[in-house]
Amino acid sequence: MTWLATTGSTAPFVGLLGTVWGIYHALIRIGASGEASIGAVAGPVGEALIMTALGLGVAIPAVLAYNFFNRSNHKINSRFDEFAHDLHDFFATGSRVEAVHMGKAGK
Repeated sequence: MTWLATTGSTAPFVGLLGTVWGIYHALIRIGASGEASIGAVAGPVGEALIMTALGLGVAIPAVLAYNFFNRSNHKINSRFDEFAHDLHDFFATGSRVEAVHMGKAGK
């Protein structure tokens, strides 16, 4: 979970760093050559866009997986909590206690 959260939150910034780096190299190339043609700019900017896409391509699945596992953990914890309360009620009264859970009569 920690790895997924870290990956999901940092990967877009790594992609953004690649974008800035590519545009920086495009500007250096323009300054060195003295020409602002599409040929001088297209390569580095294309690489920058690929880095952005890769960053998002890593971040989006990581965030989706994190959300899936986080939801699964909450559901399991909720079921354990409900079981613990039912067990406590059983030990406290000596019999099963019918309770209303979220609008539904006992299970």
